[in-house]
Amino acid sequence: MPRPSVHVRPLLRSWFVDDLQLRTRTSTGAVGSARTYVLIHGIGMSHRYLMRLHGELAASGATVHTFDLPGFGGLPKPGHDLDAGDMADALATVLDRLDVGAAVLVGQSMGTQWAAELAAHRPDLAAAVVLIGPVSDERHRSFAGQAVALAVDTLRESPDANLLVFTDYLRCGIPWYLVQLRHMLTYRLEETVSRIEAPVLVLRGGRDPIAGVEWSRRLRDRARRGSLVSVPGHAHNAQHSAPRAVAAAIEAFAAAQSAMATT
Repeated sequence: MPRPSVHVRPLLRSWFVDDLQLRTRTSTGAVGSARTYVLIHGIGMSHRYLMRLHGELAASGATVHTFDLPGFGGLPKPGHDLDAGDMADALATVLDRLDVGAAVLVGQSMGTQWAAELAAHRPDLAAAVVLIGPVSDERHRSFAGQAVALAVDTLRESPDANLLVFTDYLRCGIPWYLVQLRHMLTYRLEETVSRIEAPVLVLRGGRDPIAGVEWSRRLRDRARRGSLVSVPGHAHNAQHSAPRAVAAAIEAFAAAQSAMATT
């Protein structure tokens, strides 16, 4: 039976970590719910394309925190460079202030790098890690490789998904996008994944030209406790085009890990 639709009105908060501004949108779970999800967007993007997934996860009674990171979603651009470690440190500071504890960290696209970095350096904050459309494999570690894959992906996404991407890219701006793209192309996600103590779920759309199946399998195999789920018929932004299917996969994964931890 389909889950009844719920209207979630997240609490919006701004956070300052030194000179960096972040935002969270939080839906607080039911009393007694132990599960918390942290949603982290990708390069150029914001919370907006994660909100369907946010709503689905919140409908299960969990607590969900969805982030806007420095320089994205209309937030001020930092006056200095930020690499994956810097982003992870800023995320960790806010999660500590929120007193989140161990959560299911969910990153999408470049957000998978920030989520993985956070899990590797702060294992106390990671009950599990979900990598949706992870980047980047060897074929796409160049500007040209990314441009071609992104162009192909736009042909496979819905018009509303493409509109979200385009308008968020405009808000991000080319300079900050290019600064982060340089980090994205040089980051070795597979190496970080191998250092993560928590279980890792790699999740991709079945038609995703950016996070290919072989790359996704390799990440699964590099994880100490890795799983792989494919959502047939969907592309890079499966969390937007198929939020119920993606949420169901994440919830099943998280529940399985919780069950294993109590046995």
